[in-house]
Amino acid sequence: MALAVAPWGRQWEEARALGRAVRMLQRLEEQCGDPRLSISPPSLRDLLPRTAQLLREVAHSRRAAGGGGPGGPGGCGDFLLIYLANLEAKGRQVAALLPPRGRRSANDELFRAGSRLRRQLAKLAIIFSHMHAELHALFPGGKYCGHMYQLTKAPAHIFWRERCGARCVLPWAEFESLLGTCHPVEPGCTALALRTTIDLTCSGHVSIFEFDVFTRLFQPWPTLLKNWQLLAVNHPGYMAFLTYDEVQERLQACRDKPGSYLYPDGKNHNPDLTELGQAEPQQRIHVSEEQLQLYWAMDSTFELCKICAESNKDVKIKPCGHLLCSCCLAAWQHSDSQTCPFCRCEIKGWEAVSIYQFHGEATAEDSGDSSDQEGRELELGQVPLSAPPLPPRPDLPPRKPRNSQPKVRLLKGNSPPAALGPQDPAPA
Repeated sequence: MALAVAPWGRQWEEARALGRAVRMLQRLEEQCGDPRLSISPPSLRDLLPRTAQLLREVAHSRRAAGGGGPGGPGGCGDFLLIYLANLEAKGRQVAALLPPRGRRSANDELFRAGSRLRRQLAKLAIIFSHMHAELHALFPGGKYCGHMYQLTKAPAHIFWRERCGARCVLPWAEFESLLGTCHPVEPGCTALALRTTIDLTCSGHVSIFEFDVFTRLFQPWPTLLKNWQLLAVNHPGYMAFLTYDEVQERLQACRDKPGSYLYPDGKNHNPDLTELGQAEPQQRIHVSEEQLQLYWAMDSTFELCKICAESNKDVKIKPCGHLLCSCCLAAWQHSDSQTCPFCRCEIKGWEAVSIYQFHGEATAEDSGDSSDQEGRELELGQVPLSAPPLPPRPDLPPRKPRNSQPKVRLLKGNSPPAALGPQDPAPA
């Protein structure tokens, strides 16, 4: 009998905690009556009601599911327990800084540049912004998807799923130990700085969302921590927990200094980042004769965008890897669609590419930032990837290919998508 009661008791406590969190956010919103609190983003006056609404959606979804869903250590229930406890702690800190309810004007020290209260409130506002983004990513529309969350960088996704399984959150100490199996972390100050960078919500845990943000910022995967040290720890231009108005105020001192913007933060020297610009190995993707026959039968080419059939592909969507032209991507996103037009995977970014022919091969060369392809190739054992077969086209006569078994080479590109749209048969 006790075994049957325990899950219901946890479900009841979770519902109570969600209710308390929503009421706390409502009280904080009432304390944000001073209009000066919404001058600089991220604004608590905007974040508090949005977070409260998302928590209501989570509570409704959990009630509808009877508190079920993916459970176990690091699952939905554990995440909400950690999240709500952290939200309550951060909410108490914000409440101590804001004026009591019923009093609209806040302490003037909150708005004085460089004051202690202002720095504390700015950091808490940024943490609340991270917490809202994290909740929205793992509970879109209030429904839990942490066990299916797709990290943007393929090697990071493989690392998380192989070592953390379906969990979406784990304690920092355990995460640090797991990360050390691939990227050894130097103990002491370096480990503390790494925790400060990854743990965006300052909860003492690492979520799959936080790890996704970190690996997107400091990719490629093979040199992840070296990139982080060069770009964050040792770089004078990297500033954490600053709002837009604080950055503006910081740079005001450099306005009348000749050449101040040549180097980061108005310094007199420029950090050497040349070692981060080393070329990545190439990835080759085999395109079969059957696929080429279909392209030629349609008077098309591999390079041509399969949406407009007018411009060449020059943009690669992340993380799915589909290619299209920048005009079609802009029009697609302008229609408020944030998923890939071919496979409906969420668009988490894009990078510019160029495709050209040489020696019977087509090559896509990244003209933007570096990526994680080297790690992906290592995972695949350097084996060329084959595109999935095309559906039969009985209405098209067979046509002799112009070149025998051409290949496509992707320079510093993502791995080809697992699911392709019918208009883009090759992993383009």
